[in-house]
Parts: sequence; structure tokens; C-alpha cells
Amino acid sequence: MKNLLSLVLSSLLMVSSTLAATPDEWRGKAIYQLITDRFAVADNSPPPCDTLQLRRCGGTWKGVTKYLDYIQGMGFDAVWISPIQANLDGVTTKGEAYHGYWVQDLGRLDPHFGTEDDLKELIKALHDRGMYIMIDVVVNHMTAPAMPPQFDFKNFFHPFSDQSYFRPPKCWTNGSMELDILQNCWLGDPTLPMPDLDTDQQRVVELLYQSIHDLVQKFDIDGLRVDTVKYIKTDFWPGWVKSAGVYSIGEIFSNDTTFVQPWTEVMDGVMDYPTFFYIRQAFEKAEGPIQPFVDEVLREQKGYKNGLSLLGSFLENHNNPRFMNVTQDMALAANVMTFPFVHDGTPIVYYGQEQGYSGGEEPFNREALWLSAYQVEKPMYQHFKKLNAARKAAAAWSKEFLSTPLKFLSVERTSFAVLKPPMLALLTNAGNHSYGITWTVPDAGFSTNEVLVDVLTCNIFKANEDGGVVARSAGACRRWSCLHPWSPKLASCAQSWRKLWRM
Repeated sequence: MKNLLSLVLSSLLMVSSTLAATPDEWRGKAIYQLITDRFAVADNSPPPCDTLQLRRCGGTWKGVTKYLDYIQGMGFDAVWISPIQANLDGVTTKGEAYHGYWVQDLGRLDPHFGTEDDLKELIKALHDRGMYIMIDVVVNHMTAPAMPPQFDFKNFFHPFSDQSYFRPPKCWTNGSMELDILQNCWLGDPTLPMPDLDTDQQRVVELLYQSIHDLVQKFDIDGLRVDTVKYIKTDFWPGWVKSAGVYSIGEIFSNDTTFVQPWTEVMDGVMDYPTFFYIRQAFEKAEGPIQPFVDEVLREQKGYKNGLSLLGSFLENHNNPRFMNVTQDMALAANVMTFPFVHDGTPIVYYGQEQGYSGGEEPFNREALWLSAYQVEKPMYQHFKKLNAARKAAAAWSKEFLSTPLKFLSVERTSFAVLKPPMLALLTNAGNHSYGITWTVPDAGFSTNEVLVDVLTCNIFKANEDGGVVARSAGACRRWSCLHPWSPKLASCAQSWRKLWRM
């Protein structure tokens, strides 16, 4: 396989022309994830959208372009959109391919989302704003309307126009975590099979490398989120990432750090699923278990290549129930949704979090955003705006902020303190009904009597003589803090700066 990968790569890299965004450049971004079909329509008459029907609701790339102000208004500077390539058309036993993951043709766009010009217009609009585009891609398999022989492979898939490109349909993955099953069997089921591409074949590898190279070059793509990565052997991925030539972050759905670790060696980054599972467990109810979550973060810092600074840190996505589906406690929500912004990786917010959406398992977590009227006054919209501003100010304050591993300074039964210089985050899972939490952090890393600001409330106070912090949350409106040294770059607290100078 290694000789094959080198041969394929040499021909692709010679003709690369896109000025690709590097993994280091992605470190400083904050990503807003959306499903194109459910985010926005281009006209002023948005249709109804019943998630249970599993049908297309009409969102397009033009619609995304129309609402870039809404996304950028929260401070996000990268947009991850659902897959763009042509999907299986028509109504199946599991509805329509509104989500984009039932790929049929790697060389053609899905016309339901718009034209090539529409997509290029969106990407140019993002680049004109200094924002990045991330495209979701499916590499492991294609999707068929039926099992052979009822379904004829001949010329149905592109560029894989014959059944010989695929593994035989001898078994199903059926949720297994055994690598031999994952990497040799088919996803799906007999009513909607997903033929598994045989990546042990040289020609299949060549076509996959060439297709992703061409896609990135044609549309000036900045980054890729890669679906179902664990279903392909690790030695395939270094060549694929090099062929793409842009930051590539892989989805490995598992709560096991040891299982995920090998893919951190071959991808630029991975979606931080292990932390996702543990932090959700800690915050889905008041006074949940915090220590297992802390232990998980520390395991990943030690075990993952490059630590955690290139991971995707998230609380919601299109595959899991929304956080507000399991609790309506806004104190818990605001605390837990703060963590990705002080974590070591790149924060990712799933569309609808800012509107307080509460859908459960898919398809209920794939609501139409236009039903919210894109309200910018919503508490979580404003929360993300402040967090993005704080993260940018911290990165401007210190060149090492984005690459310095976070440190847990204190861990208590219902609270913890995280230092990622120059920011100190004080978080709690005590919930709305607690009587207040006190954090005592003697080694917070600040200077003696240094002036600090809580970036979420804009309250100003000082570190103590040893540079430590003593802070208390009181009342339902203040159960989390994110402390930052005084900085005029933090425009969201401009009034506090003026107050400070009058002191």
C-alpha cells in the first residue's frame, strides 16, 4: 500500500494550485456547522419542514450565502456545510437524501442544493469576509436503492462504474466496533445498502485520491470534515489527506480514547467524540460526574498525536440528540457550551444551538432554522458572540494561546477551573437551583492585583496578591465565568473598559 500511495501522490501534488489553509491556520477558527437543506432558503417564503417526514425542505447554498451576516454576527469565521456531491435521488425506505450523506456521484454536485456557480458564490462570499469553508465528504462507501441483483451497479456510481470496485456484500457492520467487520462489511441494510469501496485495490485508491484533489481545487475549499473514517484502514488516510491538500478532520464515532488514537496519527485532526460523551454525562443533569470528564481530557492530551489543539470540540451535531433535549436547565447549558471555547481544540457549534433547539435523536435534531426567524437576541446567540470575542482576544494577547494545553487548576464535586493562558474558565454543573459556587484558585497565573474581566458579564475585578482568584457565582444569571486580563481588543466589554479608566 505504501508504494501505491507514493505513486498516486506524486502525480497529484505536482499540479496542486490552491493556496490551502493549513492546520495551524484552522487552529484559530471557530466553526459553525449546518445542514444545507435545513439552514436557509434564498427567497422570502420559507416552506414548512416536518423532520419526521425525512424529506427535503428546500435549503440551498444561496440561502446560506444570504445569512452569512447571521453566522458572522456570532463571531464564527468558518462554516462547515453538509456534503455537496450528487446523492441518491428519490424517496427510499428511509426518506430522501436531504442530508447529503447518500453519495452516488463524486464528480457532480447535488442539484437540490444549487448550481456550481451558487456554491462558488458562497465560497467567494466567505473568503471575502475572511472566513473559511469546510465541506463534509463521504469516502468509505456509496449508497444504492436496493441490493444486487435488484440493483445493477453498471454505470450507476461515478467514478466507480462496476461492481468490481466494491467489496462483496457478505456481511453488515451492524454497529460493530470490531475493525475486521467495520473495514470489510457494508453499512446500511438490505432496504438501503451502502456498498463498501474496496480500498485494498490500487484503482479504487487512485480514483478516491484524484476525486478529492479535483474537488478541493475546483471549488477552492479550505477544509474537509471526513465521514465514517474508522471504516477504512489507517494506511489509506495519509495519502488521501495529502491529495486533498487542506486541513482534514475525521469522524471516528467512539468514546474510547485508545480506539480513536491511531487515527490521530494519520488525520490532521479528529472530532473529539470521547470528550463529547464524558462532558455530556457530566452536565446533562445537575451535579453529574465531573472527574471522569477531566480524566478523559488528560488521557487525550497524553495519547493523541499533537495533543488536542487540532481536534474538533463540540456539544451537538447531526448524529446525536441536542443538549437541550435532555435538560432545560439554562445554567447547565451555558456552562457546558462554554467549554469548547476554552478547550484545546477548535470549537464547533451546530446550527440551532444558538436558538435553543431541543431535537432528540435524528431526524428530530435536524430542524429547519428558518422556523426560528434567525433571532439574534436569543441568550445563546449572545453567549456564543461573547465567547468568540473572548477567544479571539486571548489569541491576540498571546501567540501561544491556541497551542498551549489547557490545565485543570481545581476540580470539585460540582465545579472546576481551567487555565488556558491568558484565560481562566470557572465552570459548574450545579444547575439553576444551587445556592452559589465559590472557586478558590491560588495559582491562576495572573500578576499581583492584575485587573481582570468576566467576559460573559463584563464585571471587572482584580486578582489577589499571589495572582490567584476567588470568585463566587450567585443567582441564576451568573453561574459561570470566563476571566481574561484587561484588553481593549475585547470590544464586547467596551463599557467596562471606559469604567475602568474612570477609576
